[in-house]
Amino acid sequence: LNPLTFLKCLPFCCFRMLTRTPGVVAQVFLFLSIVLVIAIAVIQINQQHILSPGLKYGIVFDAGSSRTTVYVYEWPAEKENDTGVVSQNFKCNVKGPGISSYESNPGALAKPFDDCLNKVKERIPVHLHKTTSVYLGATAGMRLLRLQNETAANEVLASIQNYFRAQPFEFRGARIITGPEEGVYGWITANYLMGNFLERNLWRTWVHPYRKATMGALDLGGASTQISFIPEDSQENFNSILEVNLYGYNYNVYTHSFQCYGRDEAEKRLLALLLQKSNTSSNVDNPCYPQNYNTTLTMKYFSGSLCTQSLRPANYYPNQLVNFHGTGDPGLCQEMVSLLFNFAACRGREDCPFNGMHQPKVKGNFVAFSGFYYTINALNLSGHFSLADFNSSMWFFCSQNWAQLQFMLPKFEELYARSYCFSANFIYYLLVHGYNFDAETWPQIHFQKEVGNSSIAWSLGYMLSLTNMIPAEGKLIQLPLKPSLFAGLLIFLTSMALLCLLFLVYLCIVSRNQNNISRVEHVFIPE
Repeated sequence: LNPLTFLKCLPFCCFRMLTRTPGVVAQVFLFLSIVLVIAIAVIQINQQHILSPGLKYGIVFDAGSSRTTVYVYEWPAEKENDTGVVSQNFKCNVKGPGISSYESNPGALAKPFDDCLNKVKERIPVHLHKTTSVYLGATAGMRLLRLQNETAANEVLASIQNYFRAQPFEFRGARIITGPEEGVYGWITANYLMGNFLERNLWRTWVHPYRKATMGALDLGGASTQISFIPEDSQENFNSILEVNLYGYNYNVYTHSFQCYGRDEAEKRLLALLLQKSNTSSNVDNPCYPQNYNTTLTMKYFSGSLCTQSLRPANYYPNQLVNFHGTGDPGLCQEMVSLLFNFAACRGREDCPFNGMHQPKVKGNFVAFSGFYYTINALNLSGHFSLADFNSSMWFFCSQNWAQLQFMLPKFEELYARSYCFSANFIYYLLVHGYNFDAETWPQIHFQKEVGNSSIAWSLGYMLSLTNMIPAEGKLIQLPLKPSLFAGLLIFLTSMALLCLLFLVYLCIVSRNQNNISRVEHVFIPE
């Protein structure tokens, strides 16, 4: 047998064997198996769908000095640069006064909380209740109570802790936030809602706005007021600068909170000052109350506060009644309001608003919310306007008598209606003589209550900051085939391809052996 002749014959022998029926069938199955493996792999990779892991929820109780407001927020669980893209889902005002008013009966807090929390439970899917965090942040009302009676403040917080232990949500604690925290959270809220941190581009993805300036924030609460903005030089005033990290960017924010300069506490100081300057201790004229308005208040109502302690009369009797008679005198009202600010402590320094506090020059646009907005709304003003327009509206409003006022206000509530003239004058002195806004910079202040469906309040900024500490969830990938089915098909088709290949190799070997035998027999057959 010539070896060279055998090797030349081998491919022909294999081909002859493979063209027979078993070989053809094996080749077809091999080809189909390879095609199906490739097709299934391509489909599995290219046709997969990325699903959002859904929404996360957070609940914030804004426990202010005059009332408590409950906010429900939601955001995509995967988050954006470690911070949630948060939106307001629901808002509920708790009936009754602020939590600091329950100092003598902390247990009575539960019932007013129940009404709002039952509504909140309906807003959040039941299966997410256990993983939804609840936070309670108390502001200046509780800060004052803690200074005045720390034991009572702790009892109020403990009562809240006990209440939430019986609720289905994950309670993260009740705490009294500081004035600077309240200020910077309000600043975060305002800028977030104005789109200064994130915006959607043409491809509907979230991006950082290019060269978009932030806004300053002005918040007027019941017991304190806050101013927050990014100054020209953030290296100065280091003690009043807070660093904020949101969506991968750092911001150095100047913020300051003025305790006792909230609307309610400031008015209590005015009443105490009017009593101090009055000739009698039972009947007092109030130039900031509307003409012909009369009310009787206990001395404890306005002199029992820590903010009015220095104005408290020597013969202080908490239950003593004092009659206040409204005279509706705008000029005298302005004069009395000016006495609430200690401008002398600044000694003429330009970088000092009042009370000896250092403040950089106000810069850029500002948004004024909470008490600022409600007062401006009562004067029938909105958005931004000139200082002259504000002054003329304030003067006109303060000249009205009580009967006329009832038809002028969009919503009439005695407690607020009687005080709008005072509030307007207080806002004027705070912004113009305190923060140094003038006729040129005043129109840069935008008085707003909300943006879209979201309220401008410190609670949203608080929630945004907290989402930095809430772990993000990875996106879910939905495949055309279940992983187990995909693996099973892959193994089956690969095994079939290997078996077909082995069978074809076997046919080639058999064909070769048969050819060898036939050639050997041919060699040894005698001629």
